[in-house]
Amino acid sequence: MASDDLIEIEGIVKEVFPGGNFLVQTEAGSEVHAHLAGKLRRFHIRVVLGDRVTVAVSPYDLTKGRITFRHK
Repeated sequence: MASDDLIEIEGIVKEVFPGGNFLVQTEAGSEVHAHLAGKLRRFHIRVVLGDRVTVAVSPYDLTKGRITFRHK
């Protein structure tokens, strides 16, 4: 799937799992299981509990996604 087809949603990290996985509570009230995008890993961007993030979600499965941006 092309990156143009992904839906970007903002949310807050509610839980941190081992291995770079997170549970993100979106503004719409749904929960998304997300992992870090490659650029965030490459540049050692730390995502911690309570951070506001942007999650790219597939339109086919809205419960899984990739964290693409951490807001300041």
